[in-house]
Amino acid sequence: MNEQSYSLSGGCQCGAVRFLVSGRIGEASICHCRMCQKAFGGHYAPLVSTRGAELVWTRGEPKRFASSNFVLRGFCADCGTPLTYEAPDGVALATGAFDEPERLPPVIQFGTEARLSFFATLHLLPERVTMDDIEEAPFLDRLVSFQHPDHDTETWPPEGRPHD
Repeated sequence: MNEQSYSLSGGCQCGAVRFLVSGRIGEASICHCRMCQKAFGGHYAPLVSTRGAELVWTRGEPKRFASSNFVLRGFCADCGTPLTYEAPDGVALATGAFDEPERLPPVIQFGTEARLSFFATLHLLPERVTMDDIEEAPFLDRLVSFQHPDHDTETWPPEGRPHD
């Protein structure tokens, strides 16, 4: 998505926080800096700028942690899903939190001085689909997701679903 006008929704995995972004969404990126690695608990942070767009929290709002003197990191206080990178120049959202993350492919990498050495060879690793592990992890056959679906809902969680 190359800085075009869109209306995209998303939220955390438990559904306590939902958002809608409308207007001019920036280019998606991944950031390898150590702060982003820690904030996302991963090899990098996938983000897209909302600068120039309208961001509305449609259910709940993130809790925020000041990871530096300039940056707040927003996350769901209930399930811990990383949601925002908030800096003086605007707010970026975690692309994996969008309902359709496929629409936000990264076009640039930042913080490459901290990129993990094995990152460039990840595509060479053997691949398996989830159900290939059914013999070693038979619970997969009975797995029921309690994550919020990839679309807006009137209420959440649904009646009868366990919620912490």
